[in-house]
Amino acid sequence: MAHRAILTPIARRVALPALRKSSTTANASINHFRRVVPTAAPKSNRASAAKSSGFTADSYPEIIRDPRFAKLTKKHVTYFKQLLGKESAIIDGVTTDDKASEIEPYNLDWMRKYKGQCTLVLKPGSTEEVSKILKYCNENLLAVVPQGGNTGLVGGSVPVFDEIVISTARMNQIRFFDELSGVLVADSGVILEAADQYLAERGYIFPLDLGAKGSCHIGGNVSTNAGGLRLLRYGSLHGTVLGIEAVLPDGTILEDLSRLRKNNTGYDLKQLFIGAEGTVGIITAVSIHCPQRSKAINVAFLGVESYEKLQLAFREAKTQLGEILSAFELMDSRSQDIFHKVKGNKRPLEGEYPFYCLIETSGSNSEHDSEKLEKFLEDVMTKELVTDGVVAQDETQLRSLWAQREGITETIGHWGGVYKYDVSIPIKDMYQLVDDVRTRLDEAGLIGETDEFPVVDVVGYGHMGDSNLHLNIAVRRYEKVVENVLEPYVYEWISHKDGSISAEHGLGLAKKKYIGYSRGDTTITMMKQIKNLYDPKGIMNPYKYI
Repeated sequence: MAHRAILTPIARRVALPALRKSSTTANASINHFRRVVPTAAPKSNRASAAKSSGFTADSYPEIIRDPRFAKLTKKHVTYFKQLLGKESAIIDGVTTDDKASEIEPYNLDWMRKYKGQCTLVLKPGSTEEVSKILKYCNENLLAVVPQGGNTGLVGGSVPVFDEIVISTARMNQIRFFDELSGVLVADSGVILEAADQYLAERGYIFPLDLGAKGSCHIGGNVSTNAGGLRLLRYGSLHGTVLGIEAVLPDGTILEDLSRLRKNNTGYDLKQLFIGAEGTVGIITAVSIHCPQRSKAINVAFLGVESYEKLQLAFREAKTQLGEILSAFELMDSRSQDIFHKVKGNKRPLEGEYPFYCLIETSGSNSEHDSEKLEKFLEDVMTKELVTDGVVAQDETQLRSLWAQREGITETIGHWGGVYKYDVSIPIKDMYQLVDDVRTRLDEAGLIGETDEFPVVDVVGYGHMGDSNLHLNIAVRRYEKVVENVLEPYVYEWISHKDGSISAEHGLGLAKKKYIGYSRGDTTITMMKQIKNLYDPKGIMNPYKYI
């Protein structure tokens, strides 16, 4: 009943100070935002998870090193040193021991779940150098792994055995930007956040945003078809990417950096590389259409009593906010419990709720957008779909509210590691997967609060706007007994709901053998035919994808 009293003012349509910045009217129902000040997170136990996992090849004994591939020799290293020249362009663990430790970050994914055995990292500075590297590797049967910011979550960007890592880190230049059309052409190694900052100075925005934006490369984003936080508003990279430049396994350079939104001349070959995870070539540059940056942005953080009410609130958001709705993010109570336990900060809402959602609107007219959001919030609270909420009043509060959602990925791995499942499921069934997995692990005796149990908790969050759930199982250590309970159960569950086992993270190594739960035999056969056509020797990112 306490919440009823809080909601009363909105039912009387009192102006919200969070939206009407000139108002001094007090309103406890929505404007009780307390600034969240992050504190230092307690030391995590990630190292123990990494130590227990060992090399990827040990964890996947069914994967055998392809005997066709040559072993790296000093002769090969000498060629690459002569080609690349600069000391910073090569990390060699073959001929010298002093650089072996520098190679480790390229062998290890950020979750410390996958660990390769690479002894050579190459950092080309141009498309031409990439072409020469791949030509030489193809001729000498040297397997390679393209790597951008190495922020992937399915093991697709790290070696399995001793493949050579080709890093795009030095290919980081903006090549072209048209301030009239919003078309950006940039090297694949440009960091996503750097690209967005460049565009912000010119009144535009990169049509992709995700938690790893400070590290990930746009070439890697395109190669994995990353979805991110605002796909609801801007669509997928399949629609915003206008052209690419890529190097095929034999060194052939595909120059298709179209700057046109309409180009209906023949096969749309760029689509082959979007989401291919570097298995048919390396993307070296991207042409992408960037929308103008919104002048008016509002963010609301809401507490909801049930998943059923959350679905209804989402439907109302689409109906009432329409063209200005740019994000609708789902978070369950457990994800927020973990976030605040690790960060040690205060919650933005007075109470705690089974579900939370973050809504963002972005448009060109602040007064218009604020009025629409205010009416929406009044309506969903009057209908008792939403129990409580806050609205950011300035940029600092806006970032703090977004941190409630973006910070989950970082904090969920605090105890050791995470089993991550990025899936698409029809919205009505989306959260049921989280409940069913939690029950399954509990019945198996694997989940508990002490170190005796490998599983810490099961959480669900994600992009409700495009039916994308992130099912995360936080663990103290990676153990086969946990994996055996989860897989293939999770994929079978998704298949029965006509969902997708990979919404935006890709297949990599983690989901390679489960592709049949989302794709038919004919489709998989055609994928293999394409792979064999462009990479007959199989040197591009082997042991993954299909």
